[in-house]
Amino acid sequence: MRKKIIIAVTVLLILAFAAYKYMYKSHRDISTETVSYSASVNEVYNAFQQNDSLANAKYLDKTIEIYGKITNIDLSNKIITVDKKLLARFTNSIPNTLQLQNAIALKGRVVGFDDLLEEIQMDQCTIKQ
Repeated sequence: MRKKIIIAVTVLLILAFAAYKYMYKSHRDISTETVSYSASVNEVYNAFQQNDSLANAKYLDKTIEIYGKITNIDLSNKIITVDKKLLARFTNSIPNTLQLQNAIALKGRVVGFDDLLEEIQMDQCTIKQ
């Protein structure tokens, strides 16, 4: 009887530990992940325009490198708009050296496509050198 209790408590502890590890995973660090795709803003935008489902399967929640020209900079909210089709949110502050119409390459995670504003949404972006 005592042996069964010890086994049951051990199994419960293992299950509790597994559940804890599953629920409290460490956050993804997009800046250290390898890039799944590299494309221009227009290529990704056209993919979402042609077939939203296929583009979501290909790009959604993936780390991609994307490039284009800066069309808007919002330093206070850490947001850059690229080619008027990509809204890129940064985790860290944006360098003051960026200027409108400069070419830029970003690495980040695709969050989705906003049908209303017709723009690609990315977060955790970093500038590729």
